[in-house]
Amino acid sequence: MQLKLSASRLPLATVLLIAPFFLWGTAMVAMKGVIPHTTPLFMAGVRLIPAGVLILIAAAFMGKPQPKGWVAWLWIALFALVDGTLFQGFLAEGLLRTGAGLGSVMIDSQPLAVALLSLWLFQEHIGFWGWLGLAFGVTGISLIGLPQEWIFHFLDSGTIVKTLDATSLLQQLFDSGEWLMLLAALSMAVGTVLIRFVSRHADPVMATGWHMIIGGLPLWGISSVAESHQLQNIAGSDWIALGYATVFGSAIAYGLFFYFASRGNLTSLSSLTFLTPVFALLFGNLLLKEVLSPVQWGGVSLTLVSIYLINQRETLSGESNKAATSENVTQQQQVLEASAKKMNQVTLPVRESEPEMLP
Repeated sequence: MQLKLSASRLPLATVLLIAPFFLWGTAMVAMKGVIPHTTPLFMAGVRLIPAGVLILIAAAFMGKPQPKGWVAWLWIALFALVDGTLFQGFLAEGLLRTGAGLGSVMIDSQPLAVALLSLWLFQEHIGFWGWLGLAFGVTGISLIGLPQEWIFHFLDSGTIVKTLDATSLLQQLFDSGEWLMLLAALSMAVGTVLIRFVSRHADPVMATGWHMIIGGLPLWGISSVAESHQLQNIAGSDWIALGYATVFGSAIAYGLFFYFASRGNLTSLSSLTFLTPVFALLFGNLLLKEVLSPVQWGGVSLTLVSIYLINQRETLSGESNKAATSENVTQQQQVLEASAKKMNQVTLPVRESEPEMLP
């Protein structure tokens, strides 16, 4: 994503671009520490609704206009369903079944889906290095998300479901926290693309606040029916962690991210999320003592490489085409020089014959 900023503002711009991914990675760790003391859907609603109120208050102080017309509210409602209810619901349920670091890596696979959606909807360029990154990403996500029994069985026999019962496989897959995290990543990818359409009818910051409130209400509604003891076991330190995840991991992070998403290159912006698992894995190891299996570490490595290739595809493509570009420039210079010589050959005889034409 290209930002037209002066040199004096460049450090601030860099900090603002990196901030959402740092905040998401550390918020993932904070949420993982709270989840044993509450319920996932209630926690998801806590992360959305208060954060949405904070964004609306900030947007009002900034003078942002409220959405107007039923078209704008329909787009915001769709945005809320996909990026609010589905994304946060899958995220909270998946986080209950997996680690903060691994969960963050699965969430940050969403640039792969964003790249394909942006190519289809907005014709954003992917190129050779981008496609190579997507291939690495599919392999990495498979190593992370699929049950290891599937992977080892495939490596041994070349098939996945030869000896395993299909019913137990499906049950194992949908009970997998990594699979729920992948669904959350796809929901966020669609939400990232939707903000482009939402911003055509409403201010993106104001729309972000409303979509968090509208998307969080169904989560609290489902929690009131399907969950219990949401508040009884939450300690003081848990409220601090929830406050951090709400204010910094939701209000500030999502406000910045969707503001940039409404203006810049979606593929490049979303690819910056390769920073998020770095922060999440670091703090997950330091604070929660989480350990990944060797197969999962291989998947993490491939995923990070894939997102890096997608983010740097233009630079890598430019370096590979330097020789061809230089050759084209040389050929153009030779053509221009040859053309100049021909023009000189045509004009010189005319100038020499001019005295003979005078009386």
